[in-house]
Amino acid sequence: MNYVRTGLLLAGLTALFGAVGMMIGGQQGMIIALLFAAAMNVFAYWNSDAMLLRMRSARQVDDKTAPELVAMVRDLARNADLPMPKVYVIENPQPNAFATGRNPENAAVAATTGLLKLLDRNETAGVMAHELAHVKNRDTLTMTITATIAGAISALANFAMFAGMFGGNRDNNNPLGGIGMILIAILAPLGAMIVQMAISRTREYEADKIGAEICGHPMWLASALNKLDKGVHAIPNMDAERNPAMAHMYIANPLSGKGVDNLFSTHPNMANRIARLKEMSGTSASNASGRPAGQGAGVAKAAPPRGPWGRNSSKPASSTPNASRQRKRPWES
Repeated sequence: MNYVRTGLLLAGLTALFGAVGMMIGGQQGMIIALLFAAAMNVFAYWNSDAMLLRMRSARQVDDKTAPELVAMVRDLARNADLPMPKVYVIENPQPNAFATGRNPENAAVAATTGLLKLLDRNETAGVMAHELAHVKNRDTLTMTITATIAGAISALANFAMFAGMFGGNRDNNNPLGGIGMILIAILAPLGAMIVQMAISRTREYEADKIGAEICGHPMWLASALNKLDKGVHAIPNMDAERNPAMAHMYIANPLSGKGVDNLFSTHPNMANRIARLKEMSGTSASNASGRPAGQGAGVAKAAPPRGPWGRNSSKPASSTPNASRQRKRPWES
């Protein structure tokens, strides 16, 4: 059902783009707008991952530069039955992460230095599993196309504002003339933002669920989200503020605006996401802001600080009786 809803929202966004073109330039304007959207999406399909990583000044890491982090991602990718993605680290104090790439074979996951310093190994694994869930569900392509179309609508709206202020084309299909153009400039980006955010919220809930299944411990991700919710509000992300169109790609809303679970939020309410993960783990949803990883049912205890992202490599103890029989993971060895 989520995929059907996402498809309908994408179709609505494309239709809105065509409608704006028609209001500006009639039938010919609609055709040009749709062709322009198609060209932008083809470009985004092949170049979106490199563009986004370059915009964020991401640095690729490997087994030599960040062995534990890369080993963690490799093990999680194996659990998810995915090809090994490229792993990047972004020098940014705000704790956050995202995934990108046109398909699982050309995917990348990225985490900020702020995230790697804030979270313990279990929580980092939960976040990386969430990002791999986006890759598995091919959300990275969907969200990139959404951002591309929304950005193009904003560009058309700016043109409409200019045309409305200076006369524009009197032969277009806009019955309100210059006033109509100005209304388009205001309402079209708003409509695009609503659709974009609805798509993002739909995909985030699903990625939380699949991510918890990939790492095997819903409370790892729940604890991470609790820390990230506080961290993103305490530390601004200036890169995201300068280019907010990509804000929905992150696991937590990187923008400074107050996040609420409504049409104008790029992400679902964090407490709701944590509560769902609590339900998956079998613990009480009343402790949604709850305990750190290691104190929930069946969750390994967090290790003390150190290591490539701020944690050491000692094996965490587990409260699960049969933990010794479970397969060891690189970050637990």
